[in-house]
Amino acid sequence: MKIAICPGSFDPITWGHLDIIRRASVMFDKVIVAVLVNPEKNPSFTAEERLAMINEVIADMPNVEAECFEGLLADYARMKHAQAIVKGLRAVTDFEYEFQMSLINRKLNPETDTIFLTTSVQHMYLSSSMVKSVASFGGDISEFVPECICEQIKQRLCRKN
Repeated sequence: MKIAICPGSFDPITWGHLDIIRRASVMFDKVIVAVLVNPEKNPSFTAEERLAMINEVIADMPNVEAECFEGLLADYARMKHAQAIVKGLRAVTDFEYEFQMSLINRKLNPETDTIFLTTSVQHMYLSSSMVKSVASFGGDISEFVPECICEQIKQRLCRKN
């Protein structure tokens, strides 16, 4: 079985993330959406909330599952017997950082390769940070995130509440 991991903070998950996850689900037998738990970051949503949102939006993808992880991605990939780490790229600046991370992960776990998928054109500008910024000012985020989680994000982040 070919297993891939799509790691990230997903704070919150966006259509851009889902584009990469959906495309990976066609390429691999199993895709694990790995929600990073990083105590040094201050996410807007708890790991459990992010996991719940992800599970809601991947419900129609039978070979995709989600779970939280702490620690090194290379160790997590080894534990899950993953052949690949799938990362989405929006711009050249993403590549520089992700390329460096892929080299480190390869050094720590030579059995797992990193695969880069370029984000679809309609999602190139999209990031969780931008979604949070728009939502915090009461802006319409309905084109950036799935409808089933839109209200939850607005309720948490809108400063007008």
